[in-house]
Amino acid sequence: MDGRHLIRSSRGDEPADVVFSNGRIVNVFTGEIVDGNIGVKDGYILGIGDYTGRKTVDLKKKLVAPGFMDAHVHIESSMTGIPEYVRTVGATGTTAVVADPHEIANVMGLDGIRFMFQSAEHQPMDIYFSVPSCVPATSMETSGATLSALDLPLVFNDPRVVALAEMMNYPGVIYENTDVLDKLDVARNHVRVLDGHCPGLSGKNLNAYVAAGIGSDHECVSAAEAREKLSAGMVVMVREGSGAKNLKDLLPAINSRTSSRMMWCTDDRNPHDLTSKGHIDALVRDAIGLGLDPITAIRMATINPAGYFGIRDAGAVSPGKKANLIIFEDINRPVAKEVYFKGVKIAENGEMLPEIQCPGLPDLPSTMNVNGDFLDFGIRAQSNRIHLIEMVENQIVTRHQIARIPVADHMAAVDLSRDILKCAVIERHRNTGNIGKGFVRGFGLKQGALASSVAHDSHNIITVGANDEDMKIAVLKVIEMKGGIAVSAKGELRASLALPIAGLMSKDPMKIVCRGLDHLFQVVRALGCTMDDPVMSLSFVALPVIPELKITDLGLVDVAKFEIIPLFVH
Repeated sequence: MDGRHLIRSSRGDEPADVVFSNGRIVNVFTGEIVDGNIGVKDGYILGIGDYTGRKTVDLKKKLVAPGFMDAHVHIESSMTGIPEYVRTVGATGTTAVVADPHEIANVMGLDGIRFMFQSAEHQPMDIYFSVPSCVPATSMETSGATLSALDLPLVFNDPRVVALAEMMNYPGVIYENTDVLDKLDVARNHVRVLDGHCPGLSGKNLNAYVAAGIGSDHECVSAAEAREKLSAGMVVMVREGSGAKNLKDLLPAINSRTSSRMMWCTDDRNPHDLTSKGHIDALVRDAIGLGLDPITAIRMATINPAGYFGIRDAGAVSPGKKANLIIFEDINRPVAKEVYFKGVKIAENGEMLPEIQCPGLPDLPSTMNVNGDFLDFGIRAQSNRIHLIEMVENQIVTRHQIARIPVADHMAAVDLSRDILKCAVIERHRNTGNIGKGFVRGFGLKQGALASSVAHDSHNIITVGANDEDMKIAVLKVIEMKGGIAVSAKGELRASLALPIAGLMSKDPMKIVCRGLDHLFQVVRALGCTMDDPVMSLSFVALPVIPELKITDLGLVDVAKFEIIPLFVH
């Protein structure tokens, strides 16, 4: 961008490249909708006024809003690479995301982060990054990589980096863990935003976390929790993902006094939801449908995240901002009819235009390093009472229960009548042979097994099943595919989806991945599973920073105590 030419064209002394005429423009600063023409030069907005240009686009009184922004997302959760992700969400009106490559970093470290940086180059979307702060998330699992405070400056210098990503190790912050505090100190020297992750944190512990400089949280599950964190000075990201859906519960916390400190994020959103429901546009529509003022909903998708992250050239239809625009018809139900990125139309009627180029993926080696010959899911009983992981519908938190289980020939067994299934996590990065074993309730399987290499956050292989044989078949298929998801039943493989990019993403187009995932869901549900998204739900059973009880390759993790505990209760 040539600043002098932009100034001259804004004054009207030089012609615009393109003028968007007859638009009804959403002004996110004043909350008004104004009629006017938008002048654009070199992909940037000159202003709203009587501009002349080499080209005119007649908007015919349609509404114009700034392109939407996702304030916190793991692109890996889309199960596709960045090019396919851009093609999918760009068509919905998302023109910017703040991506946390935490998932691939836990598999590949700095090489994984650089892979995402390289994949994001020259895409028709602004992809900003936050640098992963917790690789691994805890010491209670085996990850594929470790990032120390000394590693972070190697990627902080990329101009697309706007934040330190979610500091999930909140106990490490509160109790002054040296490595954690070193990371915060390094981050402050490079970026102004330190993102948080502190589910359920309250009172003086919350004060300590915020005092360390943490600025946001996307883990609120109630309006009361959101209000407390807002009162402490945090920005609240309202999450509506595939595994965790918080919009409806947090809506009462959004009002004229708080909304400027709130924004939307998806965190983790699967291919099916992205293709059938949408992205940030879906959150905006849902919030409006639940009674939120439309302009407020749009502000939370535009100027709020841009302001929080210090992105000065995005978030509004105003002079000096990028001409990233959504054209739509109904303020009460924004559906993108056209999407523009830097003044160029990239999508129409929900589809990316065929002439828009999304550069392909760089090469990446296999990350699967596990010997399947020694898989054993048997659990020798030490008592008939266990610590049980209990799923919570539409949430990534779990409950910690004590339950009795059957014992046969000195071996702990599943109890299908009470929906108690076996679960296990198999280490896949270093060929250690580690297998964490436990029991879970809430999946509803009556037979068969499900296995996946998508298992937050270290992404070892996780499986849940009604019997050991089917669990082994499903896990062996995941290993064979170099990563992915598999379903088995009655000694046979029933469905699979390959995810060879770090065991997290497919090389195929989003629609093909979506069809494969839909088929896999159908097979799992035919086996009795009651989950809306069994793969996403299973993946979070391994996340040891989300309450209350989780499982890793090292065993059961009591998140409240932040320690590994035995399976059996004596």
